[in-house]
Amino acid sequence: MTGHYHAVVWIDHHEARVFYFDRDGVEQLVLHPDNPSIRLHHKANTIGAGHAAEDKHYYERVTAALAGSTAILITGPANAKTELVKHMHRHEPRLVEHIAGVETIDHPTDKQLVAHARDYFRADHEMKPRAFQRNAPVDTEGA
Repeated sequence: MTGHYHAVVWIDHHEARVFYFDRDGVEQLVLHPDNPSIRLHHKANTIGAGHAAEDKHYYERVTAALAGSTAILITGPANAKTELVKHMHRHEPRLVEHIAGVETIDHPTDKQLVAHARDYFRADHEMKPRAFQRNAPVDTEGA
């Protein structure tokens, strides 16, 4: 990935679709958990809440995929998006400051998701292409 300034991730317990984008281009990365959770049902008089355990490695890979972006929108239909944010707080707290928002979005197409993210960031950014380089000095002279 070339490391675009903006990123949007749509995540559930079966898949994470990460899009890196600027005004002119989009790159996509799709990640899957090692063991996709099966829908569990809680039964009366049984031990446990009926929820699958957090897939730590899955969230680590998604977090690593977002590490090169400076403005991040996290989306998804259910709990995986909040579990990702909690994981980031625990394991990558410096990345948390780059989260611009967390939104509930059902199952958009890739094109719909990128269009939504561009609209979301348009208010704050001009969507200019920006090269990102980890630990690179920031040029504030021309700002």
